[in-house]
Amino acid sequence: MRKVWLLFFVLICCTVLSACGASGSSGEEKKEMVLGATVPYSDMLEQGVAPLLEEKGYKVEVKEFNDYVQPNIALDSGDLDGNLFQHKVYLENFNSEKGMDLVDIISVPTAPIGIYSEKFNSLEEVKDGSTMAIANDPTNLARGLTVARDAGLIELKDDINPVNATVNDVLSNPKNLKFHEVDAAQLPRSLESVDLAAVNGNFAVAAGLDLTTAIYRDQIPEEIQNRIVVRKEDKDAQMAKDIIEAIESEEFAKVIEENFKGFHKPEWMANE
Repeated sequence: MRKVWLLFFVLICCTVLSACGASGSSGEEKKEMVLGATVPYSDMLEQGVAPLLEEKGYKVEVKEFNDYVQPNIALDSGDLDGNLFQHKVYLENFNSEKGMDLVDIISVPTAPIGIYSEKFNSLEEVKDGSTMAIANDPTNLARGLTVARDAGLIELKDDINPVNATVNDVLSNPKNLKFHEVDAAQLPRSLESVDLAAVNGNFAVAAGLDLTTAIYRDQIPEEIQNRIVVRKEDKDAQMAKDIIEAIESEEFAKVIEENFKGFHKPEWMANE
């Protein structure tokens, strides 16, 4: 009888220890988070997201990147838990080309491409034969041309995909603009030698340009709004839900109003 009770006791202990082990491993919520971003979105995470996540008990590290490739590679490999630097069109193309399965969970205020000038104060002042700098990489080149189109400076052919537009797709150029293609990061500096420049928002901010001084600012369609991206398997994780809650908070909105003037708000935020 004593052996029976001893066996019963051992079985109970094993069951309890097994349950404790489960709750201490797979049942435990992840409380460390590494997020990657390019400037100025690294600042947006540091100021408007990380503090709110830390209030929830997370230890948050924000890693800053200087290119548009490594943040996705780091996320896919597990070195990051999420990133912020890209829009939906770029993400879908990247997934397709690299065979990755990254997904977006929420869009954020985005620095628009702006047309800047040190010689003209408005589009109406732009003179015939003016020089205009645009990015030389395919994605940003197309964006610069569509911004010039939306500003009324040029017309593009109707039968093209604007995402892939090049200078060869310019149908009408009434002011005879002369396009200079340069590295996107050098566009702010190019203002010293050209009449106009279509500058990406992140490079404008990094160079100290005031977004509100652009003589034209892109309105940014929803698919071009930058967004938080995670691995597909983490889309419904508590971590992702907490990131979304932080971005939808009043505290985040206040940070945007105070420190990110001129950023174009996504539809969900602008309609609140």
